[in-house]
Amino acid sequence: MRLEDYWGVGPKTSEHLTETLGVERAVEAIEGADIRALSEAGVPRGRAVRILRRANGAAGMDALGTRDARDVYDELLTLASQYAVTEHAADRIRVTTPLEDPAAREDRLDGILAARDAWASLDDDARASVLDAFAEYDEAGGTDRAAVETALTLRAAGLRGQTFATLDGVDDEALRDASGALGYVNADGTVAAGADDELDALRETLESVRSLESGALDVLESVRSRGVQSLDEFRSAFVEYVARETDLRRGRIQSAAAEDAYDEADFASTSLRTLVEELESEVEKREAEVAADLREDVETAREDVDAAVEAVSDIAFELSLGRFAAEHDLHRPTLVEDGLAVSGARNLALSGDVQSVTYGVGTHSLGGDGETDDGPRPPSGDRVAVLTGANSGGKTTLLETLCQVALLAMMGMPVPAERAEVGSFDSVVFHRRHASFNAGVLESTLKSIVPPLSSGDKTLMLVDEFEAITEPGRAADLLNGLVDLTVRQDALGVYVTHLADDLDPLPPEARIDGIFAEGLTEELALRVDYQPRFGTVGKSTPEFIVSRLVANARDQSERMGFEALAAAVGEEAVQQTLSDVEWTES
Repeated sequence: MRLEDYWGVGPKTSEHLTETLGVERAVEAIEGADIRALSEAGVPRGRAVRILRRANGAAGMDALGTRDARDVYDELLTLASQYAVTEHAADRIRVTTPLEDPAAREDRLDGILAARDAWASLDDDARASVLDAFAEYDEAGGTDRAAVETALTLRAAGLRGQTFATLDGVDDEALRDASGALGYVNADGTVAAGADDELDALRETLESVRSLESGALDVLESVRSRGVQSLDEFRSAFVEYVARETDLRRGRIQSAAAEDAYDEADFASTSLRTLVEELESEVEKREAEVAADLREDVETAREDVDAAVEAVSDIAFELSLGRFAAEHDLHRPTLVEDGLAVSGARNLALSGDVQSVTYGVGTHSLGGDGETDDGPRPPSGDRVAVLTGANSGGKTTLLETLCQVALLAMMGMPVPAERAEVGSFDSVVFHRRHASFNAGVLESTLKSIVPPLSSGDKTLMLVDEFEAITEPGRAADLLNGLVDLTVRQDALGVYVTHLADDLDPLPPEARIDGIFAEGLTEELALRVDYQPRFGTVGKSTPEFIVSRLVANARDQSERMGFEALAAAVGEEAVQQTLSDVEWTES
């Protein structure tokens, strides 16, 4: 395949990758989602991520219908990648895309949840050993030996289940033997140090004798300095000297000594050269024996080694997402054809004591009348919900939460909700409120959100405060048109607005929900019930905000100004709010 056939790889990038990696290695990096390889080859990291996402899931990326949907997608994967156990696992997470096939989503969910449960079952010591093993695997560059040692650690930690099933049949003892052999035999057939004590000792002795041979004149002078008077005395002193410097036995040195040397210098150089040659032969022989034994150990465990090498990278990916799921208490969504409904849902961008919410549109089984122990039930069957209510009431956060749930489920990942039913969407259109008020923004917004809705595909519309980009009267007209179009296209939609009272009667397939502010806390912060009330228009309740401004006024003149506003919004309501706060404080 040509490099330029991949999205985002133009002629210059193709030429550069060919020069730095070669075509085969570059294709392998793209197909294997190897961000690091492309980055080290000079491709900017952000661009490498985009190339790999398109290469490995173009159709999934097309499901992200707007820039805001893509931003939520990026935020989710950035968060998930923080729990990666290896750099390559982090890269694989960053290039994960929505899956078209529902069966593929279910399979990935199975693996991640199995990994989550396995991780949750480990104590702190076992978790630390697993993370250390993956860190060493990463540092070693994912070699076969590192993969085998990591697999052994996973086995020793007791990790079992679907994610680790490929290791269930391996022979631990054979893997241990192979681990001792892997990495010691080099490509040229030589054996690395540490593989065999006898070989290491022979090599050390050989190097000692080579050092003496290269400094034969120094040896000659050192032996002569002992006051030898004849060649026989020199021979004897030479043997003693070499034995002391090399730890060779005297008999071994004597057997290599030159018999027909014509002087002391000839004797020393010839004897040392003979010792070097003999030791080189012994090292070569022992190295061949050790290499053969090591290869035999590896071949004996070849199937187990191959299983470990192949499995560890996939295990790292699923275990990373399992850690993400465990840390954020993510649960399995029910994948359905139509509808989006959540119970006990939380926004992953929030931390601390967060109020969970229940919400839904479309057809789902979480609906019904009244409440359950988990809270109110969202009505089932409505194609569109118009969400109203207080400023800072969590309407945008709820939209973003629904977007998070939909995108995670589309990627085959668990979601931040105790229960969730997520339909099969071809496009997710999420539009945040943007504080711009001009024709250009209105036009660009309509061009981004209407085409996916008009396509006839299964579309999820999540649109925030449409009135922020045009005057309220015209915004109400446009919003009416969007609600009607959503129903007509059999899409699903949640639209946030403050213009509920200005809307024409909605079609029967749509409803209005409201979020309510309930007062001020002792610290004069707005107290909001973030759970929407179904079929009810929420109120912005400005009297709470004005009450806070009156209470926090810095001087008498400022207080008089805010009291004038209190009269405009309803002085009685403001005074009641202030008295409630004062009563609470007292």
